[in-house]
Amino acid sequence: MTLKQAQAGFIGLGAMGGGIARRLANAGVKLHVYDPDPSKTAAFAKWDAIVHRDPQGVADAVEVVFACLPNSDVSKTVAFGDHGVIHGKMIKTYIEMSTIGRTPLIEIAKTLAAKNIQVLDCPVSGGPKGADSGTLAIMVAGDPVVIDSIRDLLNLISKNVFDIGPEPGMAQMMKLVNNLISATNMASAFEALVLGAKAGLDADMMVNVINASTGRNSATTDKIPKSVLPGTFDYGAATKTLHKDITLGLIEAEELQVPMWVARNTRQMWEFAMTQGEGDLDFTSLIKVFERWVGVEVRSKKGNQP
Repeated sequence: MTLKQAQAGFIGLGAMGGGIARRLANAGVKLHVYDPDPSKTAAFAKWDAIVHRDPQGVADAVEVVFACLPNSDVSKTVAFGDHGVIHGKMIKTYIEMSTIGRTPLIEIAKTLAAKNIQVLDCPVSGGPKGADSGTLAIMVAGDPVVIDSIRDLLNLISKNVFDIGPEPGMAQMMKLVNNLISATNMASAFEALVLGAKAGLDADMMVNVINASTGRNSATTDKIPKSVLPGTFDYGAATKTLHKDITLGLIEAEELQVPMWVARNTRQMWEFAMTQGEGDLDFTSLIKVFERWVGVEVRSKKGNQP
């Protein structure tokens, strides 16, 4: 079967899942989709996607099913709930792209394995914009033979595919390590830039100097120029999503008895933003917490051009 003849299921068409599914549809993959929000599935009418009433319906129709879901409870329901993919007649491979932590992923893998359904642990990093542009980092763990059988589909989503190993759950671990670093970089960069602004430094100049110096990181090279300096705060991921990932990372650290002094302080900052009603706002809005404390803003003087 060529990729132009390929079919796949996709469950969860939110900011991330929708972008990933669009990559597959644009490449000619025939999609069978499910999302509880009808507006999300309706958006795939242009590709003649087949909409199903529940996850089981998707798993009844195709052998390969992707899922990109908001949390572990939803992932478990989709995987082995009353109308979950476990009851599907056709499914052979289930690709869990959600970030849910190692323990829930292992539970899903073991439960579906009892029905001869292979589970690939396959979280992604890069945000909704990365999903749309095909620049995501895809981390995949599981049976190497199964990974190879769907590698062409993964390559349609992004060429940045990293084989983490044969053990489901390890790709979850890799994703959490990445997001702990990302969250800390953001909080630290936001705090320091607000300090500079309070002292009178120009926002554009600060970012340019940092990006030519040792303070450079993904927050200063990407998130801040694109979403903070122009004041758009539209990078694409919600504060509550990153807060969830930090929490999952600390849960893993607790289980492995690894002290995480910096990460715990980082979580407190994101936790505070949640208490201020910013959970649904873009995660770059975290800088506004620092700004409000001292009465300055870190914005470009060039308007919408950082």
